[in-house]
Amino acid sequence: MRMVIRFFFRTLRLILTPFVLLSEKLGNGRPLERSPAEQQEADAACEQLVLYQFKTCPFCVKVRKQIARLNLKIEKRDAQHNETHRAELEQGGGQVKVPCLRISNPDGSETWMYESSDINAWLEQRFGKAA
Repeated sequence: MRMVIRFFFRTLRLILTPFVLLSEKLGNGRPLERSPAEQQEADAACEQLVLYQFKTCPFCVKVRKQIARLNLKIEKRDAQHNETHRAELEQGGGQVKVPCLRISNPDGSETWMYESSDINAWLEQRFGKAA
């Protein structure tokens, strides 16, 4: 029975994958516009951020859409197919769960933020229009 369930979900994932990726490409909208100085400041701040993700995870797509909307250059690491990135995620964050945003703090410590809604809220607060 377990094998049948696993087969069902793998088949479902295979069928839905193109639609998930297509929705990401079509639904980004217009990126946030900043002055060149503000964009340079945002780019510098983004050097301290890394997003661990799976390419077809709907929650990761949600975060990538927010990144595109806010016009951010955040490094993305594939924790599904790259064993090194997967090990970094597990060792640093404590679990292999995506999306996960690694924030390198000025004091040298790191914060590992899980949950797409929390990540999006933090990005909006840090890089949104009001910021």
